[in-house]
Amino acid sequence: MTVTTEGVRKAEAVRAVPARRPVGSRIVEKLGGGLVRVVLIVVGLFWLVPTIGLLVSSLRSPQDMSASGWWTVFTEPSQLTVDSYRKLLENPDITNSLVNTVLITVPATVLVVVIGALAGYAFAWMEFPGRDWWFLAVVSLLVVPVQVALIPIAELFGEIGLFGSILGVILFHTGFGLPFAVFLLRNFFAEIPRELLEAARLDGAGELRLFARVVMPLGGPAIASLGIFQFLWVWNDMLIALVFTKSGTQPITVALQTQVRQFGNNIDVLAPGAFLSMVIPLAVFFAFQRQFVSGVMAGAVK
Repeated sequence: MTVTTEGVRKAEAVRAVPARRPVGSRIVEKLGGGLVRVVLIVVGLFWLVPTIGLLVSSLRSPQDMSASGWWTVFTEPSQLTVDSYRKLLENPDITNSLVNTVLITVPATVLVVVIGALAGYAFAWMEFPGRDWWFLAVVSLLVVPVQVALIPIAELFGEIGLFGSILGVILFHTGFGLPFAVFLLRNFFAEIPRELLEAARLDGAGELRLFARVVMPLGGPAIASLGIFQFLWVWNDMLIALVFTKSGTQPITVALQTQVRQFGNNIDVLAPGAFLSMVIPLAVFFAFQRQFVSGVMAGAVK
C-alpha cells in the first residue's frame, strides 16, 4: 500500500511540473504581441505617408512646392495656407465635377443596393422556374471585364441618346455592379434561419413585408458592405467616366485629369482637388466601418 501511494504521488508530481518548451517558442510568445503591434503601426504609418504628403502639399503655395519638399513644413509651419482650396472652390470646372460625381455615385449606389437586395432575396427564398440556372447566369457575369463592353454599350447609348449624359454613366455602373451585389446578398440572405421567415409568414406577412421588416434589418451588415464597395468603385472610377461623359457631365476624376497639361501645371488646383476627392470616400468608409467589418466577417463563424 505504501509503494502504491508513493507511486501515485510521484505521478502527480510529474504531471504538476509543466513541460519545458523550446527557448525560441518562449521568446516568440513574450515578444509576439508587442512585435506585431509595432509592425502594424509601422505599416500603417507607411500607408498614411502619401495621404499626409498630399494633405500638406494641398496647404502649400505653388512656389513653396517647387522650392522644397512637403516635409519641410514641419520646420517651417508658416508655409501652410488655404489659398489653394479657395482657388479650387472658385474653379467652376472642379466644383461642377464634384456635383456631377455626387449625382453619379449616389444613384448608382442606391440602385445597386436596392435591386441587388431584391434579387438576392428572390434567389435565396423564392421558388420560381430555373432559379438556380438564372443565379448561375448572373454570377457568370462577374468574369466579364468592363473593357469588353465599353464599345458596344457606347454605340447603344449613342443610338438611344444617352451617350455623354449622367444617366448613361449611372446605368453602366448599375449594370456592372449588380452581379456582385446579387451574389453577395443572396449568399448572406440564405444564412437567415428558415424558421424565422416561416414564423413571419404564419403571422400574415407577405413577401414584400417579409423582405422589408425581417430580411433587410438582418442583412444590414452585408448591405452596408455592398454600399461601401459600390460607392468607392463609382466615386474613384475614371475609365467609364472618361469614355461616357463629355464636357459638363465629367466627374472629379476626369476633371482633375484635364488639369494635367504639363508637369507641375495647375498644381495649386490638382493637390487640393485630389485630396478632396480622396477624403470623401474615406469619410464614408470610416462612418460605416463597423457595418463593413460585420458584413465581411458574416458567415465566417457559425
